[in-house]
Amino acid sequence: MKVVLQHLTKIFPSRNKKEPNAEVVAVNDFNLEIPDGKLIGLLGPSGCGKSTTLFMISGLQAPTSGQIFFGEDDVTSLAPENRGIGLVFQNYALYPHMTVQQNILFPLQNLKGENRLSKEEMLTRANEAAKLVKIEEFMNRKPSELSGGQQQRVAIARALVKMPRVLLLDEPLSNLDARLRLQTREEIRRIQKDTKITTIFVTHDQEEAMSISDYIVVMKLGVIMQTGKPQRVYDDPANLFVAKFLGTPPINVFAGKVESGKLYIGEEAVLDVADVEDQEVYVGIRPEGFILNKKGKLTCAVSGIDVMGRDISVVSTNENSLNPVIRSIISADELANVSGETVKFNLKPAKVYIFNKETENRVYFGEQVALHESIVAEMAAEGQIFTPHEDPLPREADDKTQTVAVEQKKGFIGKVKGLFGRKKKPVAAEEQEPAAEEAEKPQDEAVAEPDEPQTAEEDVKE
Repeated sequence: MKVVLQHLTKIFPSRNKKEPNAEVVAVNDFNLEIPDGKLIGLLGPSGCGKSTTLFMISGLQAPTSGQIFFGEDDVTSLAPENRGIGLVFQNYALYPHMTVQQNILFPLQNLKGENRLSKEEMLTRANEAAKLVKIEEFMNRKPSELSGGQQQRVAIARALVKMPRVLLLDEPLSNLDARLRLQTREEIRRIQKDTKITTIFVTHDQEEAMSISDYIVVMKLGVIMQTGKPQRVYDDPANLFVAKFLGTPPINVFAGKVESGKLYIGEEAVLDVADVEDQEVYVGIRPEGFILNKKGKLTCAVSGIDVMGRDISVVSTNENSLNPVIRSIISADELANVSGETVKFNLKPAKVYIFNKETENRVYFGEQVALHESIVAEMAAEGQIFTPHEDPLPREADDKTQTVAVEQKKGFIGKVKGLFGRKKKPVAAEEQEPAAEEAEKPQDEAVAEPDEPQTAEEDVKE
């Protein structure tokens, strides 16, 4: 089932009594086409609007404006139960007093009219769903008798038993430990391929999204920053935010400039970029983009070395780096070449990205131009559109709101401390302990009573 979102917008009213008109735009003019039978990852930091988008698709939240289509059907105003969706929540949401079988059967037992099934048909569907997620031996157990991964599989089986047109997963792996998270995400991918149900997967974990998604949608502050195949987005980030968000260890970012066809970091010319205009830029270098060389063009001060088996990570600093430290991944065979207080690198042009300092959008150079054009053509051939966010983000307004809120909070805490930090008259030794107890009571009450101002980021529901 193809899913199309057209100009989808969600605005929440202000919760700040002092600023009643300070509405929060959780999702802003969101346009996306999700191909039939694909698994799409909505990816972004907390507060970017990805869960809000999912809940609008499910019908749990009504959009402020825009339309939602399942195939040719406009489902914008349909109730959730009439959309044909399966929804899996972050906290499983299983009924604790029911067995696994009863939990899976529950959606089928609520079907009415011509959709109602016989008892035998419901049991057959429940057993098929349980078999698909490999929990058929646990059908008579209660949720409390299962592990976290098994409970998540029950939640998925319950969503699949209705044979939904669209499967929606809201951070389904966040409550699992690392090993179980890896196993469960592999199971989700297998189930999606077996069922061929169009699936939308919400996560803030870029490793999860990149490992199981056919396409990822990177979001920030309610807008799409970039869409595409995971590896393509990693190799060809459209802006600084996407480059910083994807990758472990994260990309190294430097303040730099382009002058007379040379890319400078500080006073060092690190690359030839003949086709780029002179300008102030940010320079992003992937950890794997460094080549150790005693006569290298970039000089860094060595802070330490992290041994990772086959590879090592050289930890260093540079006065032009915007990161606290620089991480450069090199082969363990070159460990002997790292000596002294400084280290020099040459750079791999394919792993170096230039971003305009004002807009933070990508500036392509050299062979990157042809690579980008091939990616855009590949997406077009698959019916996808390369859609980077090119308009300026409201970063300044967002930062200003946070700064004001922090200052107000500090002022409030200062008043409370001042209230209870006043000198008291000397009292007898036997009276000191009761006095201290009395002082504690109003302090707790005073801290709990006032409503602290909320930032726009706190106000946004995912």
